[in-house]
Amino acid sequence: MTDASLSPSTLPNPASPPPVVETRGLTKQFDRHRAVANVDLTIAAGEVYGLIGPNGAGKTTLISLLATAEEPTAGEILIAGEPVKRGQPNTYIKNQLGLLPDDFPLYDDLTVNEYLQYFGQLYYLQGPGLQQRITDVLALVSLGSKRQAMISQLSRGMKQRLSLARTVLHQPTLLLLDEPVSGLDPIARIEYRQTIKNLQQQGITILISSHILSDLEDFCTAIGIMEQGHLVQSGQLHTLYEPATQQLLISMVDNVDGLVRYLNDQSIPAQQLDNGQLAIQFHEDAQSAASLLRQLVSEGFAITEFYRSQETLEDIFIRSGHQRTA
Repeated sequence: MTDASLSPSTLPNPASPPPVVETRGLTKQFDRHRAVANVDLTIAAGEVYGLIGPNGAGKTTLISLLATAEEPTAGEILIAGEPVKRGQPNTYIKNQLGLLPDDFPLYDDLTVNEYLQYFGQLYYLQGPGLQQRITDVLALVSLGSKRQAMISQLSRGMKQRLSLARTVLHQPTLLLLDEPVSGLDPIARIEYRQTIKNLQQQGITILISSHILSDLEDFCTAIGIMEQGHLVQSGQLHTLYEPATQQLLISMVDNVDGLVRYLNDQSIPAQQLDNGQLAIQFHEDAQSAASLLRQLVSEGFAITEFYRSQETLEDIFIRSGHQRTA
């Protein structure tokens, strides 16, 4: 006889893992200046969270607080469910963190291998295990061929990737990256973005700040906007786009007026743009857009382009600023 109370449908679900980062009312005061003001932040496991805002917004101070490099004036910080305790070493939490500040020094008189050996030993790595870990992180950042090169001989982009290799050497679960692409040329930024994607695929949770919004848009899953110490907007990137700005843009060989009339007959308002394209305010899903395209082609319209346009991260940032000043 089976006890119904033990059936799979009635067993309690295992508790979901806590957020990797959680802050409650986090505040940091320097004399009369409040650098971080009552910030409530949640970052789930595996997310890449982009932190944006103007200079002086509080991004670096927030990262320093999360890294336990600064103590908060008020509020709480939890890393993977563990509270950061004031005045305590928080050794377990620090071992979960990889911090890359925007001004971390490199030692030009060392080779890449010597540099990583030095930091590996600080994390109590040694012997064959350390050498294998160095091999792994250099492959991750595409610097395997530079293992015996002098750091002074590396380009700026290579130095940034070496700094990232040092940051993940001890296999942290949370990376805190403060302006890591600042000053890099376009090719170096592309290479760095690919490295971040590789880390994301390994399941590492990442918080990254940057002024180059297009870089964050390429790989971030969530975004936070800081202004004067406040986290004024935060959420999954796809939820921050303004639906009213999403359009379908259509280009065709000819008979644009005929397509406008046809769409109006279908109760789909269309606007002809200066470049000859048609813009449709379209809030349906991708399947509905595909159905519309098939319908237009079957009606004989010679469509050459058909794609969805939406806000960029820069648009979201500017719109957020307008909302705050309105």
